Amino acid sequence: MAKPPVDRPADVDLDEPETLARGFRPYRRYHLTLRTPGHAPLRQRRDILIGGKVIAVLPVDPARHEVVLIRQFRLPAHLGTGKGNMVEIVAGRVEPGETPEVSARRECEEEIGVAPDKLVELFSFMTTPGITDETIVVFLASIDASRVPLQCGAADEDERIETIRLPIDDVPAVLEHGGVANGPLIMALQWLVLNRARLGDLLNA
Repeated sequence: MAKPPVDRPADVDLDEPETLARGFRPYRRYHLTLRTPGHAPLRQRRDILIGGKVIAVLPVDPARHEVVLIRQFRLPAHLGTGKGNMVEIVAGRVEPGETPEVSARRECEEEIGVAPDKLVELFSFMTTPGITDETIVVFLASIDASRVPLQCGAADEDERIETIRLPIDDVPAVLEHGGVANGPLIMALQWLVLNRARLGDLLNA
């Protein structure tokens, strides 16, 4: 097999960015010069939402063969599809001074009410690299699903979260039905379907 394609650094010069707006995330404008072999330098203007690093966690109970999902309201989903009460996995921003693992543990406690017994980093991805630098680090977590309450959420963040305990055997049907649209959820469940046989090795290593 030939060497697979990979992302690589670019030959680019960035001007000092201009902040267009400050809200939940900063919105910045960049002017840049991109150099590509065999071509003249290309001048571009790009407006970027600064999302930073985010974690997502797939909580699995290996003893009960369950995965714990959550449901909460998302305004962009409501505006985009009319289905704002989204099914998701645990997720949240990596706060200043936190490592992704510390953030993953904190978000589990806030969103499903239990701390993970073990965390395993699986993979990372960019959500929409054409408009934001947001990068999501996905973890697998071992938990005791019997301790998960029906309702969770951080009061100081105005969260109202419903928890969902789902047999792992039912995960393929969730994907096949196509009734969920949350990207980290879909990727994590696809990973689970492909790697279910490895759960014991990963969580007991």
